[in-house]
Amino acid sequence: RVQEISEITQGLKALAKELSVPVLALSQLSRAVETRDDKKPLLSDLRESGSIEQDADVVMFVYREAYYLERKEPQPATVDHAEWQSKMNDIANRAEIIIGKQRHGPTGNVFLEFEAMFTKFKDIPNN
Repeated sequence: RVQEISEITQGLKALAKELSVPVLALSQLSRAVETRDDKKPLLSDLRESGSIEQDADVVMFVYREAYYLERKEPQPATVDHAEWQSKMNDIANRAEIIIGKQRHGPTGNVFLEFEAMFTKFKDIPNN
């Protein structure tokens, strides 16, 4: 499977160069993310092959802390639940785009507003 993914990523890179067009490829993350306390994805979390990381010019991850936090809801009517709810209120509509690799530029993070009902990302309004 690793060899197959490597051939695919090399083919996509060759296609992008030949046609002078951007090619967007999606990848699952490995389960390693689930075993860490910090759930923010890393380049090493790309599933199946290091060739995805190697061949890509840009690697971006979408991270939403609320996705993980909502799965850890404590018992209602407890102090833990009140703290959890406060944290959820702070992060519920937030997303982070993590630029994990950019061959010709800087890496970093971009913070966005997330509308779950529409699976829509927007600039965060200035207050």
